[in-house]
Amino acid sequence: MALRGIWQLQKLVVSYCNWGGSSRGIRAFMETELPALIEKNPQLDVVTELSRGQHPYLKGIYRNRNERVVCVKNMDPEEVLLNATRLRNSLGRKVVKLRTRHVTKHPSVQGTWTTAVKF
Repeated sequence: MALRGIWQLQKLVVSYCNWGGSSRGIRAFMETELPALIEKNPQLDVVTELSRGQHPYLKGIYRNRNERVVCVKNMDPEEVLLNATRLRNSLGRKVVKLRTRHVTKHPSVQGTWTTAVKF
């Protein structure tokens, strides 16, 4: 995803095994879908990494120095492409759990409104 017109994903690392059965889908992805992905996204630096005996994964490295790793073992090439586009479209920020459903800079002095208010 672009933040102020700048794509946040800098580098996509594709790690796979050339022998293992769990890497079958990512090897097919590299033959069919990856060249089109590289052509559509010239701002993205794609690196393939051979790691024998390990399960395949995609690693996204973002401009804010965060990394996201997605395991893609036993996935079809279409599912691997979906995960790669999700990495490209995300901002790379850490997920923060909200404490309340209502988020504001100036909370109400009277309290939040509920349907159980009795007058």
